[in-house]
Amino acid sequence: MKFHDTFSGAVLLLLALAILFNVSSFPNIPGQNIGPAAFPGLLAGLLAVCAVLLMIKGLRTQRSQPWIVWGEWMRSGYHLRNFLITVGCLLFYILASEALGFLICSLTVLAVMFWALQVRGRLIFPLALGITLLIHTIFYKGLRVPLPWGVMLPWQW
Repeated sequence: MKFHDTFSGAVLLLLALAILFNVSSFPNIPGQNIGPAAFPGLLAGLLAVCAVLLMIKGLRTQRSQPWIVWGEWMRSGYHLRNFLITVGCLLFYILASEALGFLICSLTVLAVMFWALQVRGRLIFPLALGITLLIHTIFYKGLRVPLPWGVMLPWQW
């Protein structure tokens, strides 16, 4: 799938403006010239400049191109099904991770995606469990990212 450069630039410009609006509420640190909003604001400003340049390029060179060109994979039932399963798994994790917890949601998402990708049936659960525990250990123990426990809060380790 390919989007017109003008459309892509407009989306990136909106993202840059949203970031700039958000970092404007960051507090200033007394006694320092550079606060927590400096680097995100700088990157958002650079993104805005690139977005405007992309929009100008799109308006100059591709006036006859359609706004969206669908890829060949959109005609393949297998690829379209996997795309929809991926989006569904992401929505499931976003909506259910606080209630069910990372471990249950990740195990479920990986098992469904392995099934969709036709991994051998007897390997789906062990792979999903091992990868879930590896990811949890890396993020929760190693990087100290607070992952949701959900219903498994009594067994927190």
